[in-house]
Amino acid sequence: MLDLKKILNEEQYVAATAPDGAILVLAAAGTGKTRTLVYRMAWLVEDKGVTPDRVLLLTFTNKAAREMLERANEVIGTGIAGIWGGTFHHMANRILRRYGRHLGYPPDFPIIDRDDARTIVGQSLKELKLNSKDFLKKDVLLSLFGTGVNSKDSLEDIVYERYNDSAIEPSDVLSVHKMYEKKKRELNAMDFDDLLVNCLRLFKEQPRVLEQYQEKFLHILVDEYQDTNPIQAELIDCLAARNGNIFVVGDDFQCIYSWRGADFRNIMSFPERYPNASIHKLETNYRSVPEVLAVANACIAGNPEQFQKELKATREAYKKPRVAMIRDGYDQARYVVRLINELIYDGCKASEIAVLYRAHFHSMELQLELSRAKMPHVITSGLRFFEQKHVKDVCSVVKLVASPSDELSFRRLLELLPRVGERTAIKVWQKLGSRFDVMNSEQREIVRSSISAVARPLWDAIEPVLTDYVGERTGRDAGEIIARFLAMFYKDYAVKNYDNAERRIDDIKELMIHAGRCETIEAFLSDMALLTNTDTAEKEDDFDSDASIRLSTVHQAKGLEWSVVIILWASEGMFPSPRSVDESIEGEAEERRLFYVAVTRAKDDLIICAPEMRRMRDGGVMFHDPSRFVTEIPQGLLQRAYN
Repeated sequence: MLDLKKILNEEQYVAATAPDGAILVLAAAGTGKTRTLVYRMAWLVEDKGVTPDRVLLLTFTNKAAREMLERANEVIGTGIAGIWGGTFHHMANRILRRYGRHLGYPPDFPIIDRDDARTIVGQSLKELKLNSKDFLKKDVLLSLFGTGVNSKDSLEDIVYERYNDSAIEPSDVLSVHKMYEKKKRELNAMDFDDLLVNCLRLFKEQPRVLEQYQEKFLHILVDEYQDTNPIQAELIDCLAARNGNIFVVGDDFQCIYSWRGADFRNIMSFPERYPNASIHKLETNYRSVPEVLAVANACIAGNPEQFQKELKATREAYKKPRVAMIRDGYDQARYVVRLINELIYDGCKASEIAVLYRAHFHSMELQLELSRAKMPHVITSGLRFFEQKHVKDVCSVVKLVASPSDELSFRRLLELLPRVGERTAIKVWQKLGSRFDVMNSEQREIVRSSISAVARPLWDAIEPVLTDYVGERTGRDAGEIIARFLAMFYKDYAVKNYDNAERRIDDIKELMIHAGRCETIEAFLSDMALLTNTDTAEKEDDFDSDASIRLSTVHQAKGLEWSVVIILWASEGMFPSPRSVDESIEGEAEERRLFYVAVTRAKDDLIICAPEMRRMRDGGVMFHDPSRFVTEIPQGLLQRAYN
């Protein structure tokens, strides 16, 4: 028998061995959430004598389930075999394979992947005669359909809110969705979202099936409960309705994924849905020094609607986190590079240093400075700034202005137009004699006459962006070129082609500001080349190397930890995100939780950077106060860093 009192701390022990019933474990950052969940499984099987196949473990990744089951196996051996462990989709798939016939699906129904889904959407667009570049692209439509399934809002409400004031007709989007659903049904196929939807439907339409699984699963354990969406929460409630033995682990302080369907209300309303639930708090933190935890506790205290918890340190005192009041983003970049060099000189491994930021474009100046300094770095939040498709698209216009013989930029620009593919773009380039002189009216006419009729009005909008910046009439301002291209063409293009168009437009606006600061187009293109030509081997092979620091958005950093964490752009108008704060009442609370997640990634040292201004494309400046999340922290908890 396990002596859990010797293995776990008091908080973990009380939670892991709690009596049957509904149990909510509020596991604050770094307090041993996974450990508690693993020993709950072991305790149920080893001490309580629960048959493993009557235990259901639900996680958000198969990897997490495997790791928990492997750890439980190490604790009690093969006696753990038989536990149902996996994702919500994994569970739903197993149930539907057996009972999907009640919904009209054969046991061997196909699950369509993303490529299959694109094909079906493409067929739907073609039949509805909406398959042009003037309509939403397949990936955007699929993202919309997924949002409709996984959020609390209906697809109709989402579509009308997003496109009611645009050239996209919302009813057309809904028609595509209806056709997409019809075609899947004709194929007896389900996509990933259908697994959850149909499993819930099965439970509601076939009570006997639900009763069978309610009887089977005597105990249900759920990891990262704060990230559940409405369907997942309802599935759990259905399964737990009979025995009531539901053990959920989560942290309302770390609910930061509302944009992908996570509903904060699931964890907050748990005591209302389960009035007899016992609530256990894990507050003893094993990760961070007490000074970091004091800042974390102070910053999250500003959210009143939450289960109040206070992180308690087990480590010895070290030093206070620092806040650096810096002039602008470029000074911030230089400061961070100097700081990293000092940290490495003092013995800190580069791989133990992470730079975190709210939005990807916040890191642009730092990426440039790190590249100039030849400092190895890995961007775990995605591509390097200038390698992103939308950035390369708008930069193609600048490149073509600078170099009329740039074939790749010409083709990239032309292929953005409706019904213009690679083959057409190559033929047009050959007709032009491998050079595009935009001031030559004959060459402009060759382009216009060689593209489809539907593309010509869009080309007519792009053409002045090129002609106005060739020669000496308006100067050679890369920022102005990008601004006009965005206004005349690319903003509408982004809305139709990307489900995260607003984020990409934010990137482009930041690019405009940077480009406007460069004295010439050539200087701007040199900066661009500095990042895009970085050795691929460095990016791929150094990921696990001690020589590379990590750059990441806060969202991507959740669940990770580093010795040193540097937070960029902790300034009003940057972090919190003004769009998130403006769009919903709950926006500010989630932004504060995001800041808390950033702070609690730091084990030893935390540095918060708060630039005071941003230089604008027209030469003006925009002044920023320090983020409210910084000013809310009592002064005695931070020390001023001087750069």
